[in-house]
Amino acid sequence: MTLLGRQARAASRELAKLSTREKNDCLLAIAGAIETHSGKIKEANALDMDASAKNGLSSAMLDRLKLDDKRISGMARGLREVAALPDPVGKILDERVRPNGLKLQKISTPIGVVVIIYESRPNVTADAASLCFKSGNATILRGGKEAMNSNLIIAQVMIEAGKKILAKFPEHAIQVVSITDREAIPALLSLTQYVDLCMPRGGEGLIRAVAECSKVPVIKHYKGVCHVFVDAEADLKMAAEISMNAKVQRPAVCNAMETLLVDKKIAGEFLPVLGEQLAAKHVELRADDASRKILDSKIQSSKLRAATEQDYFTEYNDYILNVRVVDDVKQDIDHINHYGSAHSDSIITRNESHAKQFLNEVDSATVYWNASTRFTDGGEFGMGAEIGISTDKIGARGPMGLDELTSYKWLGLGSGQVRT
Repeated sequence: MTLLGRQARAASRELAKLSTREKNDCLLAIAGAIETHSGKIKEANALDMDASAKNGLSSAMLDRLKLDDKRISGMARGLREVAALPDPVGKILDERVRPNGLKLQKISTPIGVVVIIYESRPNVTADAASLCFKSGNATILRGGKEAMNSNLIIAQVMIEAGKKILAKFPEHAIQVVSITDREAIPALLSLTQYVDLCMPRGGEGLIRAVAECSKVPVIKHYKGVCHVFVDAEADLKMAAEISMNAKVQRPAVCNAMETLLVDKKIAGEFLPVLGEQLAAKHVELRADDASRKILDSKIQSSKLRAATEQDYFTEYNDYILNVRVVDDVKQDIDHINHYGSAHSDSIITRNESHAKQFLNEVDSATVYWNASTRFTDGGEFGMGAEIGISTDKIGARGPMGLDELTSYKWLGLGSGQVRT
């Protein structure tokens, strides 16, 4: 781990010297190489898929692990989008001249060395590495053992493509931790002389473990307990479409809905219709008493059970959904602020006053009006890709792209000034 850290620190110094054009040329070459070597990437991914299936990984988590042509194309597209974005380094963030003539400039700079710890999704390897590279940061990638073959081949393709296009490409700018020993993480995160920031991506257990052992700053996103609230004045067809998208499009991701809240005035009309749609997708419902009374005749008993207090705090990452009937928008907001994880929450309503109350009072990183929570994603936000989603309140919050991967320094431009 010390060697990885030392190499990353040296690479970060070299990265900081690259021009915007040099960085973009490398990213475009890497995008082409990802497509050219898609067969090799899929072969490595197949090894991971087979091993994970034998080890009992859930279908939802296997979906996160899988790399097919569409997802590989998405990785390449993300790289090209990052290349097309403005360089976040070297921006003048603030400028002022003091009465003594001293000129001060606040300039954006790379953070330095960023460690990314993540599970399952091997496309994170390309996303994280490309964003770090464009923002001038060296990155050390620690993926889960279930995706080791995929992560290693993606990083190898990226490095080889970069070296072909740019002779001074710092090959240690992108490094994958190739051992699965759990002690590697605390060892790596103790290297305060080399590592500047850690960003864990995964389940709550992983993120808490990382935050507790790390001696370097950690940007956290403990879990994604996301909500959709169907207001009394919602368009119910829209509400059903958004709810289905938020829950079943990709249930294993952090921006998937885990709890559906429905106003009591329309619950009797809305829940039976949505319940049948969810049942067709084999979603298990964990419902409060009011919801169960409405759904009891519509849903098989094996797919309907009473919700517990703990269920409302739970990120399932699976085909399981909490359902609760609430009195009004105020009770909905109180529920979200109590049980939610400050990730992504949405209100479906025609009532602008209710929507504004929800947008103003729900204390989450991303809050929606008449849209799915599934949009909380760097690519969907026009960031090209994302390094992660922060639910912290200090520093970055929500999807993190290039700008969130920079720090700053002050430049003092004088003409002989001394302090008296």
